[in-house]
Amino acid sequence: MTSDTSPSLADALAAGTVVLDGGMSNQLESAGHDLSDELWSARLLAERPEAVTEAHLAYFLAGASVAITSSYQATFDGFARRGIGREEAARLLALSVELARTAARRAADAGIERPLWVAASVGPYGAMLADGSEYRGRYGLSVDELERFHRPRMEALAAAAPDVLALETVPDADEAAALLRAVRGLGVPAWLSYTVEGLRTRAGQPLEEAFGLAADADEVMAVGVNCCAPEDVRGAVEIAARVTGKPVVVYPNSGEAWDARVRAWRGRTTFGAEQVDAWREAGARLIGGCCRVGPEAITGIAGALAA
Repeated sequence: MTSDTSPSLADALAAGTVVLDGGMSNQLESAGHDLSDELWSARLLAERPEAVTEAHLAYFLAGASVAITSSYQATFDGFARRGIGREEAARLLALSVELARTAARRAADAGIERPLWVAASVGPYGAMLADGSEYRGRYGLSVDELERFHRPRMEALAAAAPDVLALETVPDADEAAALLRAVRGLGVPAWLSYTVEGLRTRAGQPLEEAFGLAADADEVMAVGVNCCAPEDVRGAVEIAARVTGKPVVVYPNSGEAWDARVRAWRGRTTFGAEQVDAWREAGARLIGGCCRVGPEAITGIAGALAA
């Protein structure tokens, strides 16, 4: 785990590649937990926090050095719909960071000596809606409205002192602009990661334009893509590196597609550790997996990067 003598994640990325974890939801589901709920994995923050720690630990033991917290779908608005007040919601957001820290301590106790970092997940507005709109964007809200939505929970997460804020699965450059405003002054670095289709955001903006928003943002230590098809990664990495000059983060899905209507994954897996070298050559420095990518795949990524 990180300590006063450990390098920052930014320093580690400047020195080489770092392994990110895989999908939280599939790891929890594989352990027998039902996530068919609008709060998704965030529900377990209140009901089964130990399960979240165990999921993080599985990824650390598999070779990951960065854990993304289970706060992707954790928002004040979403919790309020379940009768959870703001004070308790803030406690659960902070707990998501502490559970990942606990997993890092357990990994160290198990003999892992490498630095381990915690990334606090900030999912898009569409994740709170739980209707698949994080794969579309274009919510009908202004940048100001989106900033007002995101800032309170980002403040709560930042107060829990994660190593980085993961502004992830962003489908729309307008939402990215809101997130980049909201992260100012929080005192925690961030990465900005779009979900893409081809060389455009899910909302249809060219990636040159989308990544360009973060080029001069001092708070942003890395940019990239996640929750996309593996075959869409390399082109996006090349654009992100060229436009921003920053390290690139990539964590695609398995290659299957999410059917929001029936809340199930369809299609076949196209993700493989053999793709990692091409991503690294294109500029990727923080590499892992998202939905349906489990510990075995992360072990493969770690092995490929070590080789």
